[in-house]
Amino acid sequence: MTRPPIGRYERLAAEVHEWDPRVIDVASRVAAIVNERRPRLDVQHIGSTAVPGLPGKGIVDLAAQVEPVDVPAVTELLLGLGFQRQPGPDPWPASRPMLVGALEHDGESFRIHFHVEPRGHRVFGGGYQREIRFRDALRADPGLVREYAEMKRAIVSDSPDGRAEALAYTHAKTAWIRDVYRRMGMGLDAVLPPATIGILGGGQLGRMLGLAARELGYRIAVLDPDPHCPAAAVAEHVEVGGYDDVAAAGRLGERSDVVTYELEHVSAALVDALEEQVPVRPGGYPLRVTQDRLAERRFLARYAIPSAPWREVVEPIDVRAAAEELGLPLRLKAAVGGYDGRRQLRIATGADVARASERLRADVGGAAIAERDLDFETELSVIVARGLDGSTRAYPVARNRHDGGILVETVVPAPVLDVVAAAAVELAERMATYLGLVGLLTVELFLMPDGSLVVNELAPRVHNSGHWTIEGAATSQFEQHVRAICGLPLGGTEPLAPAAAMVNLLGVGAEREARPTGVDAALETEGAHLHLYDKRLVRERRKMGHVTALGRSVDEALATARAAAARLGWA
Repeated sequence: MTRPPIGRYERLAAEVHEWDPRVIDVASRVAAIVNERRPRLDVQHIGSTAVPGLPGKGIVDLAAQVEPVDVPAVTELLLGLGFQRQPGPDPWPASRPMLVGALEHDGESFRIHFHVEPRGHRVFGGGYQREIRFRDALRADPGLVREYAEMKRAIVSDSPDGRAEALAYTHAKTAWIRDVYRRMGMGLDAVLPPATIGILGGGQLGRMLGLAARELGYRIAVLDPDPHCPAAAVAEHVEVGGYDDVAAAGRLGERSDVVTYELEHVSAALVDALEEQVPVRPGGYPLRVTQDRLAERRFLARYAIPSAPWREVVEPIDVRAAAEELGLPLRLKAAVGGYDGRRQLRIATGADVARASERLRADVGGAAIAERDLDFETELSVIVARGLDGSTRAYPVARNRHDGGILVETVVPAPVLDVVAAAAVELAERMATYLGLVGLLTVELFLMPDGSLVVNELAPRVHNSGHWTIEGAATSQFEQHVRAICGLPLGGTEPLAPAAAMVNLLGVGAEREARPTGVDAALETEGAHLHLYDKRLVRERRKMGHVTALGRSVDEALATARAAAARLGWA
């Protein structure tokens, strides 16, 4: 059997190497190999290796633009030449694939990326022209080349060994590249009103996103299994379907100009399919990382970001092994699906270990994570926005209080040292960049007795701990998310008062029709702002609304919010 001309690709960490003139010959050879099979295919050399003198990873990037119907045939042609499908956690979709391979030349193996770009595609159609113009601008401007080279070296210099994880390296360049696009007059098109924003999930977060989008002149479509979900009242259309219903999501995509999600419990396969037809932001990769606690912990470990010591648990014997290795107390959490304290078990004694082993599948549900229950001082959270241009803006650090896994109170600013707050913001901005996220990222943290920070959870969306921003910040978290996913400038995040507080309104008692009581009394509380979510049913500990308040101090704001919340009830 004849050996294919393109060899195996090796995925490596990103290092910046000086430009190697041999890459020109490699690009020409690969183009000639492809043109032997498809003579009229215009193969362009793009990326850093296409610019003489520009250092980079040394990967030879090639691109060919074809009609969307020809993408599968060109992909098969490249696979037949020995190219492989893209490895890694965040591959390009099938409608705009990147194939990878290697070519032996002059005694060395040169890695290759081959981009198959669909002409006129709704999501990816403009990328090819931007890449060509960007390449040509670099070739014509030595100053721009020096600026780019300095930025690349700065990225890898932040890594202790001079090597960066490939995805982080790629996303860290976004802000600079998009700024060059803007200077060249080819900025990315914003999604402007009266465009339709599709929201996967119609709960209270979707409702408040919809309200913020409405104020900016957007229209709203929602996918939710409940036609009477809280967001239905602010949506032009509710597509009734589960969060794994690809067909229903496709119908939502047809109505939408951009799609986002308000919860992580959406099928990744559904988002992957949707991304083929409409921009989905924050995107599939942040969703896959954060909807699975095991994936999230591996993501954090990849970047040496502290989290509680943990072990993967699949079988009952794994619970006992984790207890022996990590010590007690532990928390056993479902890898997928648990939230607000659900599908979790606390393990404090030997008897708890035996009980948890027996209840692993019944109470937690298969794959799980066992992590040490940390003795922390304070629970904190940071919400950071990352725009389509790669710019970031963070809100002040919040202090949170949970009860049984459910957030009950948030105050801003968190009463912590400035150095701690700065470290928390820097960590959140870094993770938003590593994820390549467009939209909001919430980072929940534990402040340890020694002043260090440990990540508890990530959420690529608006968050309960950010509700104070509706009245308390220059731009609410909901408007900020809309701005980010639509490619608009990010708004200010500065607080409008010295302090703000939020108290959640939780249901009590048996499930029944939701009829709030004490609304008039709550609104008599000077300075309190009431938000009810219009949920049809109330049940024990269900989030039904929240109260916010501003004040001259954290204590004053919290006292006002608590006083108003205490007057609310459910008939």
